[in-house]
Order: sequence, then structure tokens, then C-alpha cells
Amino acid sequence: MRIAVIGDFGLAGKAEGDVANLIKSWQPDYILTTGDNNYPTGSYESIDTNIGQYFHEYISPYNGSYGVGAVENRFYPTLGNHDYDTDNAQPYFDYFTLPGNERYYDVILGPVHVFAMNSDWREPDGVGRSSIQAQWLKAGLVSSTSPWKLVVFHAAPYSSGWQGSTDWMRWPFQEWGATAVLAGHDHLYERLDINGFPYFTNGLGGGAIYNIKDPIPGSQVRYNGDYGAMLILADENEITFQFINRSGKVIDTFQIVN
Repeated sequence: MRIAVIGDFGLAGKAEGDVANLIKSWQPDYILTTGDNNYPTGSYESIDTNIGQYFHEYISPYNGSYGVGAVENRFYPTLGNHDYDTDNAQPYFDYFTLPGNERYYDVILGPVHVFAMNSDWREPDGVGRSSIQAQWLKAGLVSSTSPWKLVVFHAAPYSSGWQGSTDWMRWPFQEWGATAVLAGHDHLYERLDINGFPYFTNGLGGGAIYNIKDPIPGSQVRYNGDYGAMLILADENEITFQFINRSGKVIDTFQIVN
């Protein structure tokens, strides 16, 4: 299973185009996003230009103007704060057809069970660790029989970047059974080890690159040298996470074996 992950990408132009071409060169089975899919304000006018122009062949149903969509949906986004800036993210909900309530949902992709969450404070079911949304995640993780359980959302719980850490998303993911957490919001790449559990910040998809501040405890790898995306390779026995920049250079590799 080959899964690409792109974050903070939704700004049409050379950077996003280069990252999209990089991702397509991997021939991924699916694409996940860590939010901010449609800059600057999540509007109807920009959404197809920022997303469909580059990824229409992974989206189903696709009703935009850039070509033919996928037969089955292969594009699974999460909500970022910029997606909310027009009509409480209604353009996003109208553009995509996603499982569950569409704000947060889960999908099984081969050996990988993806839990796509909403970290934005405007989430009706809450964003605290005791919220309705969090309890839904806990129940899903506990009951999942998949080898790998990835939790994906926008606001990074731990970050050495300009935005910094988002305290309200520090849920007990490890205790509930997750394999790793992938987030965005800070426009950099970072891998952290927090009490033996991996967190990734993946926000170099196309928006302006941010500076890196002093590393926080647990930070293992930090990068803001160029745009790029993550490639996840998974089978029943092992899962490998890579961050690769748009020139094709592998910046980081991290593997977990069952």
C-alpha cells in the first residue's frame, strides 16, 4: 500500500504543482491531507483551482473543470483553519464526498486504518480529549483490528515551528491504540518522539514556508529547506514513513515493524 500525505498545500502555483508531480511519480493508491486545502479563505471561487487542478484524478465524485475524476475516491482530506474561513467550510463540504459526518471520519485503506479528525475549534462535537469527537476516536481505535492506525488532522499537538504546539489536540492517542499522528498547520516537516510515540508535522505542500524555532523536547528531525510531501509504505508487517522534497531527496525515513 502506497499512501501520499500532503499538508498546507492549497495554493495554486509552482510549489504545489511540483509537489503534486512528485506525489504522482510515486503512483500512490491514496492521498491524505493534513488540512489547509484551499487558501486563502476556503472559498468556492478558489477550491477547484487549488485542489482539482492538481488532484482531480484521485477525487470521486469530481465535478470540477480540470478533467475526469476517479472511479472510486482516493483522496481523503482533513479540515484546516483556512478551509473554515468561508461559510464554516461549506465549500469544502460541497466539493468533497466523504464518509461519516465529513468533518471527521475513518476509512480502511488496506492494512492502514485512517482516522481523519477535525482539530479546528469550530468543530461542533468539540476538540478536547473528553469531547464527543475524541470519544468517537477512542472507540474506533480500541475496536480496530487493522495492523496500523493513523490519526490525521491539522493543528500539530507538538511543533517546533512558528505556530507552535496546539495543546487542545494532545489526546492520549498512544493509550487508545494509535500507531502515529500526522498533522500540519506549521509549514515545515518535523518528526517527534513523545514518550515513545511518533508525531509528524507535514506542512510543506505549497503555502509559504515557516521558520523553525528552538527544538522542543522530543524533536528528532526538522526541515524547512524546500517543499515536499510524505510517502507511507505499508503492509501487514511493517510501515515506513518518508518525507521527500520536490527535488526527490529523501529527508527522513522512519519505520515501525510489528
